[in-house]
Amino acid sequence: MKVLGISGSVRPEGNTSILVKRVVDYIEAEGCDEFNTEYISLAGKKISPCIGCDKCRETKWCVLDDDWDDIAEKLMECDILILGSPTYYYDVNGQTKNFIDRTYSLFHDRKLAGKYAVVISVCADRGGERTLATLEGFVNTHEFGYIGYVAGKGAAAGDVRKDESAMAKSIEVAENILKMVSRTHRDGKRKQ
Repeated sequence: MKVLGISGSVRPEGNTSILVKRVVDYIEAEGCDEFNTEYISLAGKKISPCIGCDKCRETKWCVLDDDWDDIAEKLMECDILILGSPTYYYDVNGQTKNFIDRTYSLFHDRKLAGKYAVVISVCADRGGERTLATLEGFVNTHEFGYIGYVAGKGAAAGDVRKDESAMAKSIEVAENILKMVSRTHRDGKRKQ
């Protein structure tokens, strides 16, 4: 099982990355040999916005040339996605939105359908629910199986560690992933 964690924050060590890494690291530590984990930060990556050219309908891949391609390849290879975004003006930040919009090129042939996802939002005060709604819209549109979410609060880098609820919820969703995979693996052995 390949688990891919993506933090959409432009802060490489910000609150969003803390929660995404917490889920990924827990799975890696507790998942024995069943998991191959990877973490990617969108900080410092060049991900241009979708230009609406619709060429991806023919090519089945976005024709823009930037860092999106490499990340999208890893997205295609994963079984479980942990996707997080900070909240900017009551929604996902621009870097995350660009990443999501560019996956339109994968939508035509439902290339992400059947994978699983957890979404994570972090806000300073308010708006995290709408960020979650946007992330949930992304995973629902691409027909991911939805495992759960984490909603955290924190403004300055590291503040989310004080959010006991978010810290606990991040472990809870990681454990749900471990249970789901264990159950699937166990059921698969019974069928053989």
